Amino acid sequence: MSDKPREYCGIFGIFDHPEAALATYYGLHSLQHRGQESAGIVTSYYDEEKGRNIMPSYKDFGLVLNVFNKPKIMNKILKGRSAIGHNRYSTSGSSKNPANIQPFRVHYRSGNIAIGHNGNLSNAKQIRDRFRKEGVIFQSTSDTELILHLISHSIKQDQMGQIMDALHQIEGAYCLVLLTDDKLIAVRDPNGFRPLALGKKDGKFCVASETCAFDINDAEYIRDIEPGEVVVIDKEATEKGEVKSYFIEPKAGTQTSQCIFEYVYFSRPDSMIFGEMVDKIRRNLGKALAKEHPIDEVVSNMDADKKPVVISVPDSSNTAAIGYANENLKMGKECKYDIGLIRNHYVGRTFISPGQKSREQKVRTKFNPVRGVIEGRSVIIVDDSIVRGTTSRYLVDMIRACNPAEIHFLVSSPPIISPCYYGMDFPTPEELIANKFDRNVEKIAEEIGVDSLRYLSADGLVNAVKEANVSENDYCTACFTGNYPVPVNFGVEKEENELV
Repeated sequence: MSDKPREYCGIFGIFDHPEAALATYYGLHSLQHRGQESAGIVTSYYDEEKGRNIMPSYKDFGLVLNVFNKPKIMNKILKGRSAIGHNRYSTSGSSKNPANIQPFRVHYRSGNIAIGHNGNLSNAKQIRDRFRKEGVIFQSTSDTELILHLISHSIKQDQMGQIMDALHQIEGAYCLVLLTDDKLIAVRDPNGFRPLALGKKDGKFCVASETCAFDINDAEYIRDIEPGEVVVIDKEATEKGEVKSYFIEPKAGTQTSQCIFEYVYFSRPDSMIFGEMVDKIRRNLGKALAKEHPIDEVVSNMDADKKPVVISVPDSSNTAAIGYANENLKMGKECKYDIGLIRNHYVGRTFISPGQKSREQKVRTKFNPVRGVIEGRSVIIVDDSIVRGTTSRYLVDMIRACNPAEIHFLVSSPPIISPCYYGMDFPTPEELIANKFDRNVEKIAEEIGVDSLRYLSADGLVNAVKEANVSENDYCTACFTGNYPVPVNFGVEKEENELV
């Protein structure tokens, strides 16, 4: 849906496993929601005949199931006991460039190295300008390539020294998986913007953006990779059952800034990120929403023959809606949770023909209302966020056609007022509906066609997340508050510095 923010990438890696490519394939399949434009896998092995290390690669545009759709890809091309994989979104103009599909792979003086990146480098423009002056030729428009150039240009003699040298020069949001001839390296930036977890499959270490990639592989979740941590997995680590860790020295004043929107919308509800299950957090957001906006203060008539019905916009707001309904019942407020919208899970990205590109038609092919649940009732729609508001308007029109008594829209996050510069695709400030109507909730409600609109407050969001999370780290709320924890060069164009 074009009216929702998009995560840019999902990454997975596994070291010294006999089915490394297959495990990576399954991991990427579970992380498909984090990137649906292209997918790629790089493996590593020593070729006895050639007498050197080889890094075969296979990547293409499309979903994971479509890219790796031939047995020979796994059996003959992607050989090796170690692998990294990457799912990708991109900016619109750069999405057509195959050179931007990750993982990237190069051979330089210290051997082979491949990289997959989730995030966005906030100082990419300065680094790119420096390399241009030095005559460096770029193969892509992705800021990920800059990391490889920093590694290859480092004056350090050993490969780990070169990698650490490069990491100390980049800023912003980044989770990385790097594959060398003899090790797998996982990196999380000092602010910890994006999630990255360490796991084990059949005694072999693996890493992933979300733990759902471990579940599909029957792998064990061990722990989150810490902000600023550089995890090195090699044969010694495998034999000892303990990874090596280095840490990127943070700049003065750096604080942990975990992306709170990962909990609100992006991550799968069955994943554990930042130390807590996403499903649990989203239910708590629904509870907080009920405490701030109890149902008897939302609907105009609680004494109607039919109880008010709470429905979600599937699938990302399902658990928040359940949390909202359950908390109201706990407080003695009569309501029921029901399935009022059916989602069609079989709508592909190319389903809409060129003559049917309107957002309205896309909404109608993806959702359909259940008249029996809606007709004659006061309907409370719970959604995780409103961005441009276009999808919300079309959904409300569809529900209104089922003759409800009234329609109210509740959002389990605050109004989005600022773009994200840390690896997520948000519209420009002018396109955000909250800014378009000067954050006037009544005008936004009128625009999307509901009887009332209510948001969870910024404090309510943060408190609900912290209350349900064992982690004591802080969160990035820049999209809701405009407070950016890492300075950003706002002159960077997406076409020049593609987010990943």
